[in-house]
Amino acid sequence: MPPDIIGELGLYAESKGISIEMGSRGLTPGHTIECLIVAQTLKSPILRMVIDNDSFKPDVSSVISITKDLLPELKKRNIKLAIENHDRFRAREFEKIILETDPACVGICLDSVNSMGAGEGFDLVSEILAPFTINLHIKDFTIYRVSHKMGFVIEGRPAGKGMLDIPSLIDKINPYGQCRSAILELWTPPAETLEYTIAKENEWADVSVEYLKTITG
Repeated sequence: MPPDIIGELGLYAESKGISIEMGSRGLTPGHTIECLIVAQTLKSPILRMVIDNDSFKPDVSSVISITKDLLPELKKRNIKLAIENHDRFRAREFEKIILETDPACVGICLDSVNSMGAGEGFDLVSEILAPFTINLHIKDFTIYRVSHKMGFVIEGRPAGKGMLDIPSLIDKINPYGQCRSAILELWTPPAETLEYTIAKENEWADVSVEYLKTITG
C-alpha cells in the first residue's frame, strides 16, 4: 500500500478503537526497515517477524549480525522486534539471538506448535523462551498416530480442546511482565468443501474465543 493509504488505515483503526500489530517474514535489512516504517505509521509497538522466507534462510550468526545492525532503527522508532520461534532453529538458538543482541529491543513471538518442526516439545521451548516472550501465539493442537501406525500427525484444535495447557502457559509467561499481547491462531483442517471449511473455521473461532474469555477475564 502507498504510505498515504497506510496512514488512512491507521487513523481508521484508531477511530474504531482497534490496535494493529505489524508482522511479516524475511529478516533482511531492507525489508525489515520497510516493515518498521509501516509499524510506526500504524502505531504498532512490536514488529513480529519470521526470520526465513522462501529464498532467505540465514544461520544464527547472520541473524545476530543483522539484528544488531537494526537496533538503532528499533530504538529510534520505539518498536520491539518479536522474532517468531519458527521451525528451523531450536529454542537455545533463539535465546542466543536475544541475549547477543539486546533483550530490551528484541524478544520472542512464542508459538505453541512451531518448534515441533525442529524436534522440540513445547514444555522445553516455553521454559527457555518464556522470559523473552513479548507476543504469544495461542495455537492448540493434538497429536495422533496415522492409520498404518508408522508415524504421527500434528493437527490444530480449537483453543481448550487440544493438548495445550493454556492456563499453565499464561501462568508461565505472566511473571516476566514482557508479553504485550496474545493472538488466537487456529490450524483448522480443511473440510470437504470450501463452504464447509469456512463454516468450520468460524465455529472454531467462536468456540476458542469463548474459552479464552473464561481464563483471561
